[in-house]
Amino acid sequence: MLPPEPPNLPKDPVTPVPLPTPHKVTMLSAGGLASLLAALSMLGPFSVDAYLPAFPRIQETLHATPVEVQQTLTAYMLAFAIMSLWHGALADAFGRRNVVLVGLIVFAVGTLGCAASHSVHYLWVFRILQGVSAGAGVVVGRAIIRDLYSDAPAARLLSMVTMIFSIAPAVAPVLGGWIVTLLDWRAIFLALLLFSAVLWWICWQHLPETMPREKRQPFNPRFLAESYWTIFSSFMFQMKSGIVALNFGGMFLFIAASPVLLPVHLHLGPSEFAWLFIPAVAGIFLGALAANRLAGKMHYARQIGMGYAFMLGAVTFSVTYHAFLPPALPWTVLPMFFYNFGSSVINPSATLLALDLFPHIRGTVASCQSFMTTLMGAIVAGLVVPALDHSVLAMALGQAAFAVASLALWGMSRRYTRLKALH
Repeated sequence: MLPPEPPNLPKDPVTPVPLPTPHKVTMLSAGGLASLLAALSMLGPFSVDAYLPAFPRIQETLHATPVEVQQTLTAYMLAFAIMSLWHGALADAFGRRNVVLVGLIVFAVGTLGCAASHSVHYLWVFRILQGVSAGAGVVVGRAIIRDLYSDAPAARLLSMVTMIFSIAPAVAPVLGGWIVTLLDWRAIFLALLLFSAVLWWICWQHLPETMPREKRQPFNPRFLAESYWTIFSSFMFQMKSGIVALNFGGMFLFIAASPVLLPVHLHLGPSEFAWLFIPAVAGIFLGALAANRLAGKMHYARQIGMGYAFMLGAVTFSVTYHAFLPPALPWTVLPMFFYNFGSSVINPSATLLALDLFPHIRGTVASCQSFMTTLMGAIVAGLVVPALDHSVLAMALGQAAFAVASLALWGMSRRYTRLKALH
């Protein structure tokens, strides 16, 4: 006999209490905080998606091979993944606000270097500098949400952040395509530099400190090693974080392959990247909206099951279509809407379930989560895409494999929870 399902999550948020900071900040409403954290999270997709339409121009200007230009994305993702392990630990030790402000400064320096690069090797170096800093907002933002809110309110705020953040992957490649057509690929990075400078000023004025000094954890190698070992050796953490990482891998496969998928397989130009990104991002936005509305009204297990129904339906259609027919609009890109819708319904609950495994070091847990997701992105960009981008059917099969593996992890985590409850 299965143990009873836990009750629905409470709806009342924990009232945010401003903490002392070196600079007096103006406290934001929940919606304002969500908008600010979403803007911080946008640095990642802007850094990835905005310059994808410029790949041919970068290759020509820097006299690089297609693989060398592709590796600028891999270098960024690897740096993002590795540094994600440290953002949360730094935030647990030195405060959320300080880590975000310093991260934005480092990102601005790296972005300026990208704009000034005159060889692909210099571009690799400054993309790495971008990667080590861009994740601060994503990782620390999750910890800030969990510091201020609990259970269903936290899920609703996290899904609200996802909804606002989802604008970036749709807008970034379109803006990047326009910029590279009208100006030059370097102007893309100069626009990113301006965005990061404005964001730093807003954070300086409005981002609160949510980690009081008496609750901060020591920043020393032994404590960090013990924390990382505790988290990564947790079977449940691996399962729940693996769900989010695999869902992201299936989505990012088509995004990272877009410089080949759109011009080669679908015969589209740099200004037509919206054909892929708009349905993909619409799925993220509407899925996050659905998760926001369902939080606290439906048990998380049923909500996650609903998300998998959309994901599996999407990959089944995509594989079946491309097994018999050539790539074509809108059928090649339409499954991305339903895949991302299902993924966005699943991810807030899976993310919070992982964060709650170790409530005393949530910042470090958020870092480990981000590491796993971004490492998956680096593997997809560096290994999976070059192996599969010769065929849209191969990419569809790859996305299906990610969806099935994610479902398998969810099933294993559910079974483990039930067996543990019985014993």
